[in-house]
Formats: sequence, structure tokens, C-alpha cells
Amino acid sequence: MLTILVFHFQSTGQELYTLNGTITDASSNETLIGVNLIFPEANTGVVTNEYGYYSIKLPKGEYQIEITYIGYQSIQQTIILNEDKKQNFQLQEASENLEEVLITSDIEGLNIRKPEMSVNKLSINTIQNLPVVFGEVDVVRSLLLLPGVSNAGEGSSGFNVRGGAVDQNLILLDEATIYNSSHLFGLFSVFNPDAIKDLKLYKGGIPAEYGGRVSSVLDIYQRDGNSKEFKMQGGIGAISSRLLAEGPIVKDKGSYLIGARSSYAHLFLKLTDNENAAYFYDINTKLSYKLDESNKLLLSGYFGRDVFNISQNFENTYGNTVLNLRWNHIFSDNIFTNLSAIYSDYYYGLSLNFVGFNWNSGIRNFNLKYDFNHYINENFQLKYGIQNTYYEFNPGEIEPIDEDSGINYFELTKKYALENAIYVSAEHRLSDKFSAEYGLRLSNFFRLGQDEVNVYENDHPVAYDPERDIYSEAEIVETNAVSRNKVLKAYNNFEPRIAVSYLLKDDQSIKASYNRMAQYLHLISNTSSPTPLDVWAPSGQFIKPQVLDQYAVGYFRNFTDKVYSLEVESFYKQIDNRIDYIDGANLIANNAIERIVLSGESRAYGLEVLLRKNKGKLTGWLAYTLSRAEQRTPGRTLLEPGINNGEWYHSNYDKTHDLSITGSYKLNEKWQFNANFIFQTGLATTFPNAHYEYQGITVPVYGERNADRLPEYHRLDISATLKPKSSKDRGFESSWNFGIYNIYNRQNAYSISFRENSDTNQNEAVRLSLFGIIPSVTYNFKF
Repeated sequence: MLTILVFHFQSTGQELYTLNGTITDASSNETLIGVNLIFPEANTGVVTNEYGYYSIKLPKGEYQIEITYIGYQSIQQTIILNEDKKQNFQLQEASENLEEVLITSDIEGLNIRKPEMSVNKLSINTIQNLPVVFGEVDVVRSLLLLPGVSNAGEGSSGFNVRGGAVDQNLILLDEATIYNSSHLFGLFSVFNPDAIKDLKLYKGGIPAEYGGRVSSVLDIYQRDGNSKEFKMQGGIGAISSRLLAEGPIVKDKGSYLIGARSSYAHLFLKLTDNENAAYFYDINTKLSYKLDESNKLLLSGYFGRDVFNISQNFENTYGNTVLNLRWNHIFSDNIFTNLSAIYSDYYYGLSLNFVGFNWNSGIRNFNLKYDFNHYINENFQLKYGIQNTYYEFNPGEIEPIDEDSGINYFELTKKYALENAIYVSAEHRLSDKFSAEYGLRLSNFFRLGQDEVNVYENDHPVAYDPERDIYSEAEIVETNAVSRNKVLKAYNNFEPRIAVSYLLKDDQSIKASYNRMAQYLHLISNTSSPTPLDVWAPSGQFIKPQVLDQYAVGYFRNFTDKVYSLEVESFYKQIDNRIDYIDGANLIANNAIERIVLSGESRAYGLEVLLRKNKGKLTGWLAYTLSRAEQRTPGRTLLEPGINNGEWYHSNYDKTHDLSITGSYKLNEKWQFNANFIFQTGLATTFPNAHYEYQGITVPVYGERNADRLPEYHRLDISATLKPKSSKDRGFESSWNFGIYNIYNRQNAYSISFRENSDTNQNEAVRLSLFGIIPSVTYNFKF
């Protein structure tokens, strides 16, 4: 079929020539992602890929090419195409007084013609202009200002997309999986903004090259480094600082980049009697070397750790480690390939000195993937490839600290799995008005043998007692050892994707998308916001993979010569085999997770609105989401009640209303002011609706799951950035960022607990709030 398509689109009867090349930053040779190359005479264009490469086939002729990219000066150049031609371009950064150049590019706004939808792109320039907590730019917190994206509140890790759980997001850093995106329990993200080049969040209409998660894909690429000259930048804040250095290995051929961050608030605690500590540190690295015009090698890595210590008796260490070796190869003028060998590891460690043992757990994977970009002609582009991932799961092991510990070594059963996928995706311009992106992904998952495999009566690891009307862990009939080279369970999934766009006018279009995705990993967590202790578990004999079907339709428009832009989308998503926990489930150090979970389903639907102002001294956006997210776990038979009597209930990530308003005002060349306001419906929760006395103890009685809510959440953040006059002759630039988080000191509820007042003997509700008003100041520099 692929051969027929290629033959069909090459046999147009016209003499076609290929124009291809790479687009880079003129000052650093950094490749630029998502640059627009437009050919007005042909009414077509192309966008650079993740490695700055472009290729397009056009009939013989003379063309005026327009090249635009946000933050850079545009290029207009005449190209005579009478043979295959390689043409590289270098873009100059726009100076600050060229405001119209900074904002006329459409790379971060709407691309009316493309079928791409449910996608948000943010440049680092935009993120750096947002008010931030603790004075540091943060990628994940910036995403929370977009429609359809939220989290479980202050101090919560990760993010939720369209009612999905945190574990349903695929987070990639230079193509390597990040399993925990947070530092200090959600106060910072693991992404150093100085090292980030490009990020893109897919909420729906996800291309076939991505798989393994059912909610979203956050794809982040690190910068390659400057291959022309040595540069350094960083920032000094009250709680954390960062420093990044880059420069050439061989001028104009190879470069290096290394960045480091660390928080140091714990150092001030040592000046007091407080022996507690909480801090993080991380390192970003990248090596890039251009072998020749057709071959390039890249080696990138990330290492991060969080440390939480209480009086030297309790120490918690956790973090990510990733490494990726890539080979870019251009087979021909219209075939670009990338071969990647990736290692990713998430580690969790716990030392309990007062008990005398260490606890270690984690997940690691080895991924080999080969991707092809095939530029057939100006109207048709193919992407295809193959991916293979091997997983090792360490649910936990206990080690005695010393010989006097009194604790014996104990290890939960390690698990192993293999996930494979092959995909093909086409971007097809069918006419001047109609475009489509469609593809297919075939995935399979093999749960491999392990040292202990439990056997249950009737293959039911969860038992139901009809007399007491409760679920409990079933008895293990026997335990067997199965060789790792044998398959315990295999799953195969057919995952079609399609997105279409119809141009109503030059400045407005309607789009629709459908995608099916399968997720073979599950995060075992009993909180709405995952903690570092949470354990990843693979699908197997008793836990099926989650399968998503998502539909979306939207209206997109630019107003007043792109001064304003509007996106309106409606979505519906259905997920099968979403796990739920029986009442009283024990998740900690559980060697048989299948004994505490039941399989159900979830759904989410809603409306998203994003209105932007893209030009002028005042820019920003309004994002609003009206949605509902629900879950249901019926009984396995008609005699079982399931969870919540098998009825739909609000999921932990359900928020009816989610509003954010973000603004940036440039007063002059020195001062810029920024603000954002957030309002959200309170998280769903379960409160006791009655109580009874038993032997002098008050016992609460709970009603239906998540039938109650926390109070609504809202806050206002502001910041100001001062840029002193730069020392152009010395190449030194600096700025001061002054911020206030939660300026009116709203005491938002992190949780509400119930207790008996010791003075009045009356029951009372107690609100726990984490953050009030927080001022910050950061000094940033670059030379």
C-alpha cells in the first residue's frame, strides 16, 4: 500500500525538483524547530522538523520564499528551481526594537491550514515572560495556564490533561521518557528553561509516531549548544540558582552544552536548630557533532535528584536519569532519518535510620527507535518508523542498614516487559481548502516471565464476600517461577489516527480529529497527585492495558490581521480498562497489586476556548475549559456491586470550570510587567456524611465516592522584569525579575480533614493550605 501511495504522488506528470536543507540560528548554529517556509506562488509551504531539516518538491520555476520564525528576523529570497538544490538558511535574532518581527510569525499561534489540532506550542520567550513562583521560570506551571490542562492543586506533582491522570501523560525529553516531572513535590519541574529549545503539548489528534499513553504527549527538545563561540548564562534566586555553559568542540561542526541547577534553601536551616532539609539538583548535557552534510551525531543526557531529610532519621532520595545517542542521516534529498538508542531510569530511595533499613524501587527502560521523514511532494509527506522498548520494574526491596539493624533483606518480585510498535503517518494536502493527517500505529506488549507468578482460584485475584458486601485480596493458590524468555501474556492493539482541516476563509477553518491509543503501564497511586513512592506496574494476566478513543472538533480563526486569534474545541474521550482500587486497598510494598484493583472505565468531555492577543504592547491570552471527568467500575458479575455500586462518579481530576487569564505589558525597553489570574472548581473529594460511636470512638461514615468538593481555587500572580542597558561591546546582558505569587494571600485548600475539637467536643472541618503570598527576586545574566 505504501509503495502504491508513493508511486501515485510522484507520478503527477510534472517535472519536480527538490529543495532541501537545514535552518539554524546565525549566532550559534543551533538548529531551529518549526520554522515556516512559505512559497506564495505555489500556495504551499513546509515546516522544519525536530532537527531543523526541511525538504519540499516543486515544479520547475522561480519562487519567492518567505521564512518566518518567532523571535527572529524574517527572510524573503528568490529561488530559481531548475534542478535539485540544497539550500541552508541562517536566521538572525530580532532586536528588541523590531517588535513587529517578533509577533507576526504564526509559529506559536494558529496555523489555520494545517490539520494539526489540540496542540499547544510555547516558546521559551513566552514562558520566561510569565509570573513564576519562587522566581524561576517553569515549563509545567506554564502549561497549566492553557485550556484543558490542570493539576491537583498547590504542592502537587505533574499535570492533568482533559480529565486524565498524571500517569496517562507521555513526557519526553530529547525522546527519552521522564517518569516524574517534578522537583520538591511539585514546586519546580525537572526542566531547566535555559536548556530547552522547543516544547509541544498534544492533547488530542496525536500523531501515530507517539504511543504508550492515553491522555497527552509533552515533547520537549534540548538545545544543541553553540558551535561558534563560548557562551554562558544563568540566574541567581532566593531559593535556587542555575548556570549553563555552551561552546564549540570544533567550530561550526561540533558543540557542547552543560547546565546545572540546585536549590539551597536547606542551607539556611543549618543556621537554626532545624535539622530538616529538602532540596534538589539536576544536570542537563548535550554533545552535537556534524560528521558531514548528511550525517550528524547527538548525545544528550539528564540527571536529577531530590533529597528530603528529617532529623537524619528519615531520608528520601528520588529522581530521573536519561541518556540518548542519536544519529541523523539524510539518505536522499527527500528522506531524513533518525536512529536513537535511549536509556531512561526513575529511582526512588528511602532510608529509615530509626528502623534500620533502606528501601529502593524504580523503573527503567531501554528503547531503540528508527524514524523516517519522507517528503514525497509539496502536498504529501510521510513519517514512518519502528520502536522497541524493554522494561525492568523494581517494585521495591528492603536492605538492612548495618549488621545491628534487625531487618532481614526482602525483595518484591521484579517484573519485565517488552513493548514494540510500528507506525506510518501521512500529512496530505488534498486541495487548497482541505488537508488531512492520518496514520496507523500497530503496537504489541509482552509481559515476560518472573521469579514468582501467582495463581488464583478461577483466575480472580480479588475476592468478593456477598454476606459482608466487601472486596478483599483473594488467596494465592500457588506460586510458580517462569523463565524471563517466556511470555506470560501478550497484547496487540490497532491504533488508527486521523485529523482533518477545512479552510472556510483564509483566516478561519474548522478541524476534527480521532485517535485511538493504548497504554500498557499503570501508576499505582492512592492520591490524586502522585508521590515519589508510587509504583509503576505493567499490564499482564490480570491487569489489561488501557485503551482510549478520543474525538474532537474545533473552530479556528485569526482576527484583525492576526492581532487576535481564537481556538474553540470540543472533545469526548472514552478509556477502557482504567483500574480502580477496592476499599481499604494497601498499596505500600504490595507484592501482588492485582489483588487490590478492579477494571473499569473512564470518560471525559468538555469545551475549551483560547483567545489570544498577539500584537501590541499588551499581549496575552484567556483560556477557559468547561468539562467533566468521570469513572465507573461495575461488578464483574450481576451479583457484585463494583465500586460505588457501579455508578459513574467524578474522577479525582474533574474540574467543571477552569479559567486562566495571562497578560504581558511592555512599558519600554527596560520594563515589562506580567500577570496571571487562575480560577478553578475545587477538586472532587469524599467527606463523611454521618458518624456513630463505637466503644467511645467516633467512626465516620462515608457516602458515594467524590460526591463532595474542596472550595474553589483562585489566585493572582504578578511580576516585573527590569533589563538594564546591555553592555553590547562586552556581550553582557542581564535582567532582574521581581514577582509576587498569590498577591492577595488566598488560603486555597490543599485538603480538608475532620476532627473532634478538644475544647467543645464538637466535630469540625480543618482546612490545610500550603502557600500564601510569596515574594521572589531573581537575577538573570548572559554573556
